[in-house]
Amino acid sequence: MHDEALADFVRERAHQRCEYCQTPQAFCPDRLQIDHIIAEQHGGKTQAANLALACVADNNHKGPNLAGIDPKSGRRAWLYHPRRQKWARHFRWQGPILVGRTPVGRATIAVLAINLPHRVAFRAALMAEGVFPPEA
Repeated sequence: MHDEALADFVRERAHQRCEYCQTPQAFCPDRLQIDHIIAEQHGGKTQAANLALACVADNNHKGPNLAGIDPKSGRRAWLYHPRRQKWARHFRWQGPILVGRTPVGRATIAVLAINLPHRVAFRAALMAEGVFPPEA
């Protein structure tokens, strides 16, 4: 992304935290990335309505995917779209485990590998320090 003003807008809109797993920039070893919600290869534009702030792990796992498989039903489900959907409608915390409330939430958690053991352990450590999850 070449437009620093747009990147700054995306970071501020997301309150400097990953819009998928909610990890704040302050606790990420790498700088949060600007994610094309709909990948450019699928016609996604580089404009605010199609951009989200994502941690490296979530962005790398998401790649150009638009959908995944809901592990509960075994059916295809669209991935979470931070501009069009409310996070709390699709996700909730159960300790350091992110739980999908809907097919969208469950498919997103699976595709982005949000509950890999090392990621859960990291969130558990942040919770023990009282700094995670961030307030809404």
